[in-house]
Amino acid sequence: MSDLFDINEAKARSEKAKRVGELERLIQKYQKSYYDGEGEISDADFDKLWDELKALEPENPVLKKVGQDSGNFEKVRHIMPMGSQEKAAGPEQFRAWAEKHVYDEYLVEYKLDGASLELQYSHGELRRAVTRGDGTVGDDITANARKMQGVVALLGKSDGSRIDFTGGIRGEVIMTHQIHDMKFADKANCRNAANGLMRRKDGEGSENLTLITYDVWATEGGQPYTDEENKILWLKSCGFNTVTLRIFRSIDEVIAYRAQVMEIRKTLDYDIDGLVIKERRIDHDDAVRARPDRQIAFKFSLEEAVTTLREVEWSRSGGTYTPVAVFDPVELAGTTVQRASLANPDTMRALGVNIGCSVVVVKRGEIIPKIESVVQDGKSGLEPVVFPTTCETCGTPLVDEGSRLFCPNKSCPKRVLHQLLKWVQVVDIRDFGETLVNSLFKSGKVASITDIYSLTLDDLIPFFLNEESIAAEKESLGAAKVINSIASHRNMSLAVFVAGFDIEGIGETSAEKLVNAGFDTLDKMLAANEEQFADVYGFAEVMAHTAVEGLSENAEEMRALVSSGTIRLASSSSGVFAGMSFCFTGELFTMKRADAEQLVKKNGGSCKSSVTKDLTYLVTNDTSSGSSKNAKAVKFGIKIIDEKEFLKLAGI
Repeated sequence: MSDLFDINEAKARSEKAKRVGELERLIQKYQKSYYDGEGEISDADFDKLWDELKALEPENPVLKKVGQDSGNFEKVRHIMPMGSQEKAAGPEQFRAWAEKHVYDEYLVEYKLDGASLELQYSHGELRRAVTRGDGTVGDDITANARKMQGVVALLGKSDGSRIDFTGGIRGEVIMTHQIHDMKFADKANCRNAANGLMRRKDGEGSENLTLITYDVWATEGGQPYTDEENKILWLKSCGFNTVTLRIFRSIDEVIAYRAQVMEIRKTLDYDIDGLVIKERRIDHDDAVRARPDRQIAFKFSLEEAVTTLREVEWSRSGGTYTPVAVFDPVELAGTTVQRASLANPDTMRALGVNIGCSVVVVKRGEIIPKIESVVQDGKSGLEPVVFPTTCETCGTPLVDEGSRLFCPNKSCPKRVLHQLLKWVQVVDIRDFGETLVNSLFKSGKVASITDIYSLTLDDLIPFFLNEESIAAEKESLGAAKVINSIASHRNMSLAVFVAGFDIEGIGETSAEKLVNAGFDTLDKMLAANEEQFADVYGFAEVMAHTAVEGLSENAEEMRALVSSGTIRLASSSSGVFAGMSFCFTGELFTMKRADAEQLVKKNGGSCKSSVTKDLTYLVTNDTSSGSSKNAKAVKFGIKIIDEKEFLKLAGI
């Protein structure tokens, strides 16, 4: 066994090293194209690569580098090193950073999405303009910079006298949206266009660029400012364009301001991709580090947007009513979105949503967007959300438990039909389609799960053949297939059995957690109380309550199905896959993924839709793929096997 462990560990290390190497190559490639002015991928996609490498190998040397300019210009050393900032991708990451960096005031600047440039002055006269380069040495593009808007060649006061400043002034070269649309629409975006123009050998087009400044450091005499706010005021007094600055006293104010800026960013003249958060005092020692610690880039995400809530609809699934927000359309991760889940009444109340309020919508790799927060922007004329009070199907008063709003009538036709469809789906009776289930329910032939297993060929034939065919005593292959399919789905695990009863929030994965926690027989599960379920990993009071309530509600039919032998529950401790979990990704060659998952379940194992730390195997026919699932499996030390190995484990 130890030899097998060593082999698996060695393979995991090998896979990790391979992925690290691939990430290094990609990051360096995209950094080069970025600094050469033709970025190949979006910032969001680049950040994903960066974050993955950071997770796999936090001290990787590539993470310490900035990038490198082309070799077309003379190289010049910076006065102020241009390192990379730490970044927070969302409010949670920013809050975690801010709780470790408690400031009396948070100075917040726009994070400009352009190209960094350092202007070097000697006694008030511009001598050089240097690009970012590798963070220490960059390209001398002084001739081009002199043509840019906002570059001051000679520093002077309002009375005409010269400002005796020697040192560096740092800013961002940007192209306005107007200039881009008028002259450079062939370029992917303003940043790419600006990067390309500022590095042209002939200097053509540099007059279309603008410099916006935000940093200063004097190399002779004292600094011409006392703190970060005064620094911006000094730059303005010298005639420079300066970055927008706001000052806040709390973390929550900064987060709320970010949401407001996200809402107005499309109306700005130039691109920004986040905010830079600093303290008031000057900390030069921190600023010259390769990656300063006392300031952070609070990034915007392609997966977040701010919009206005227009209405709340109530989506019904079985007996449960779920609030769904409808808002003005926004772009999220390349798609147009105008609906998002509000989860349940308690979540909606905690958010404080009202019709007409501004909300932050997120889609962090999830398929279904959700409302993350409400922007407190002082809007007037807001209207409260109206809750439904009675079941639209049976007229029963709805119950609002906070965590869910539902119809308590077990005989409600909508609830019964939903349970039937859920059973067929979970148990995987494939030939028993949704249309047939609906027809049998409407006809009164099937009104419970038990009724499914009482169906005969004669019951089903009228739903497959017309009267003329029936009179001619024709056989129905379709009806026969359904009967055979039902008969072949009488053996199942306890987790599948429980999940099939459509208990709110209790799917197969949740039921497996209960089984693994010791509730491994139907009697044990039905006898458990809320406190016992709440102690199970992955459960809590709310989930435990709905589980106990749902099991109690269905207990009579559950016991009858098992005691009569209609359903036979397989032992969770038997089977070649007992205690193992599998996740399938990519294409399988010899069977459908659903068939492979059924094979696992019939042999005592469980299936997961994603890679988690407790997964036993990731099954893929592309074991060397750089996919996120493969990378996560390598990170967690999970064994990756192909289809051939999987079938060998199954004894096939």
